[in-house]
Amino acid sequence: MDELVERVDDQDRVLGAVVSRRQAIQEGWLHRVAATVCRDERGRILVHRRSEQLTRFPGLYEIVVGGAVDVGESYEEAASRELAEELGIHVLPRLLFTFLNRSGLSPHWLGVHEAVVPDAVVPDPDEVAWHSWLSEPELRSALLEWRFTPDSNEAFSRYLTFRSARS
Repeated sequence: MDELVERVDDQDRVLGAVVSRRQAIQEGWLHRVAATVCRDERGRILVHRRSEQLTRFPGLYEIVVGGAVDVGESYEEAASRELAEELGIHVLPRLLFTFLNRSGLSPHWLGVHEAVVPDAVVPDPDEVAWHSWLSEPELRSALLEWRFTPDSNEAFSRYLTFRSARS
C-alpha cells in the first residue's frame, strides 16, 4: 500500500487533493516530506545507509531521517513518527525551517527538524543497513567520498546555514 499525501502549492498551502506518494512523484506534484537531523549529546550527527531493499535510493547514505507527511499530519508529527519507525526512538523533533526541494525524485516541500537523540538507537533493518555518529568535519569528508541521497547535501548545507545564522 502506497502512502497517501496531500498536494500542496508553491507556497506550501494544502490544496485539498489526496493522492498516493507514488503518483505525486510520477506527476511531479508538490507534497510534503519531513526530515530530521539527529544529534547526540556530544553534537555528533547520525549518518545512515539506506537498506538495499528500499525502492527509493537503495544503498545510498543519508544525513536525515524522514519520510512523507501523511494526510492530516503536521511536519513535526511526521518527523516524530518517522524517528519511531526508523530508529525506534520517541522524541518530538523541533522544526527549524521548510524549503522547496527540487532535488531527488520529484519536487517537494522539505521540513527540516533537529532532535537530540540517545546514542543507542535501534534502526529498523528494513530501512537502515548501517549507521554511525560523525562529527561535522568527518561528515564534510564523507559528503565528498560517499554516495548520498540527492537532497542530503542541500538539506545539510541549509541546516548549517540556519545554525550559523542563529549563533
